[in-house]
Amino acid sequence: MSEAVRVHELTKRFGDFTAVDGVTFDVARGEIFGFLGPNGAGKTTTIKMLTGLTAPTSGSARVAGFDVSVERWDLKQHIGYMSQLFSLYADLTVEENILLFAGLYGVQGNRLRERKAWILEMAGLDAYRAKLTGDLPLGWKQRLALGCAVLHEPPILFLDEPTSGVDPIARRAFWDLIDELSTAGTTVLVSTHYMEEAEYCHRLAFMNRGRLIALDTPLRLRQGMDEPILEFTTDDPPRAVELLATEPGVHEASLYGRAVRLVVSDPARARDAISRRLHAHDMRHDEIRTVPPRLEDAFVAHIRREGGAVLG
Repeated sequence: MSEAVRVHELTKRFGDFTAVDGVTFDVARGEIFGFLGPNGAGKTTTIKMLTGLTAPTSGSARVAGFDVSVERWDLKQHIGYMSQLFSLYADLTVEENILLFAGLYGVQGNRLRERKAWILEMAGLDAYRAKLTGDLPLGWKQRLALGCAVLHEPPILFLDEPTSGVDPIARRAFWDLIDELSTAGTTVLVSTHYMEEAEYCHRLAFMNRGRLIALDTPLRLRQGMDEPILEFTTDDPPRAVELLATEPGVHEASLYGRAVRLVVSDPARARDAISRRLHAHDMRHDEIRTVPPRLEDAFVAHIRREGGAVLG
């Protein structure tokens, strides 16, 4: 099998609520495959089905060649999983957590010594092996959790919002590690809320309301957005967004740093309407220019076309 993961019409229902609705996709070996979606989109439930933590209601999936519905025990020996909640034991030391996971995965002898040394070096924790894990900064905890998740060198790794709450520098270091694992042949499936992280994925699945609504490379998802985007600066950006959000022909109005960013139907008409509206409220602005879409623009456009995100 050339694909590491094969998913066909995978569905999960909880009573009358459909959390995942007929999702289909494949993931190639060594690929970094990302899930991006608002809260309640079905990302975590999809990952839980693919890791054998919850059974599908219908559809099928094979991960590392194993059927997720009937071969859960075999599956768990061939994957690593890191949840969005910190997955280690805070009252154990760094080294004790590593030894605990080694026992769970059956890693012993020389292999254990090699893998423990690798984790301590990778996480920058060799000098802190006797420190209680709960006392570590969050970025260090997440690197340690990643090391424990791949201690047994699984061919497939699942990461569910692994950098939630981690500062940007620690997030960048964490993604450097993910890229190294992928380059060495590990298949990585990761969910995230951060647009800059989503750009690191080889392919990206947009999810909303339990359905997969777009799937492609980040570049092609950006290039596939056909709605023009205008950008300008003004003396009161928040007020400009408030005024223009209801302007006919404006689909989306938002702040991007100090600039106002608008998704519009017709750039020429929108420029005239924007200038008139702002001047009517005595607001100055610089040149209204067309700019290329960001991944966030493409994501929001797809969510809007699919009826918006579920609130609450």
